[in-house]
Amino acid sequence: MHDYKLLEALAAVVREGGFERAARSLCLTQSAVSQRVRLLEERTGRVLLTRASPPRPTADGRRLIRHCLQVRRLEEDLAAELDPAAPGGRPVLRIGINADSLDFWFMDAVTDFVRERGALLDLAVDDQERTHRMLADGEVLGCVSARAEPMQGCTVRLLGVMRYGLLATPGFVRRYFPRGLTREAAARAPAVRFNRADDLHDLVLGRLFPDPPRDYPVHFVPAPGRFMALAEAGLACGMTPFIQAAAALEAGRLVCVDPRTEVPVALYWHRWNLRSPLLEALSEALARGARRMLEPWEGGARGGAPA
Repeated sequence: MHDYKLLEALAAVVREGGFERAARSLCLTQSAVSQRVRLLEERTGRVLLTRASPPRPTADGRRLIRHCLQVRRLEEDLAAELDPAAPGGRPVLRIGINADSLDFWFMDAVTDFVRERGALLDLAVDDQERTHRMLADGEVLGCVSARAEPMQGCTVRLLGVMRYGLLATPGFVRRYFPRGLTREAAARAPAVRFNRADDLHDLVLGRLFPDPPRDYPVHFVPAPGRFMALAEAGLACGMTPFIQAAAALEAGRLVCVDPRTEVPVALYWHRWNLRSPLLEALSEALARGARRMLEPWEGGARGGAPA
C-alpha cells in the first residue's frame, strides 16, 4: 500500500510547479514536502521528479500521480454516495483546456453543472495539443484536445468543431494582399499567433505553398480577446475562430483573407476511464454545451475522425 500523504506531496509539487508553492497549498514547510517526495522515491526505488524549474515528473512519477488523483476522485464519489448531506469539502476538478474553448464555449457548458454539484474548477490553460500531454502526465483528470486517439486508461468523446480562418481588416487586405494570398504577400504580411506552439498559421501556409514562408513578421499575443483586437486594429492577420469573430465579420470590420485558409479543428473530451458519477455528469454537461455552441463534425476536420 502506498502512503497517500507522500503521493499528495508529489502531486502537489507537479501541480503547483515547485516545492515552495506545493508547501503553501498543503500547509506544510518546504522541507517537509521535500522530505516526503524523497521518502517516496526511496520506498519505490525510483526517481519520480526531475529537479528542473519547474519540476517535471518522470514516467514513474506520472503513473503514481495518476493513481493518487484517481483514488482521490473515487473516494470523493464514495463519500458523496454514502452521505450526500455531509458538509465536507467541495470536489475539485482539474481540467486541461485550450484558451479559445475557455473563452467562447466551455464556461457556458459547465455553469449549471458547477452550480448543481458545488464543484470547484481548477483549469490548466494551454494549446489544445498540449492539454493532451497534461492528461498523460497525470496533471488533470480530463482535457479538451484536438487529438482523436484515446490514451491508455482513458476514454474519448467528440465534442464538435471550431472553425478558424485567416482574418484581417479590409484595409489590411488591400495593403498586403492586393493580388490575393500569394507566397510573397504571406512572407511580408504581419501575422498574430497565440504563442509559439500555435501552428495554425504555418499549417495553412504549408497547405497553400510548396515552399511556405517561415520568417514572416509575427506578433505573439496569448489572450484570445487581445489577439483579435490586434487584427481589428489593422495591425496583423490571424487564424481566428469564426465563433469569436462572428460580430466583426457581420459588421465588415474583419474579412477572411482567402477561403482556402479555413481550418475546422475537431475538439475531443478525454477523461480517465473511471466509474465516477461526477466525471460522468461533467462529461454530459460538456457534450450538451458543445452541441449548442460548436459546429457538428462533418469529416475533414483537423484532429481526425471521431473515435
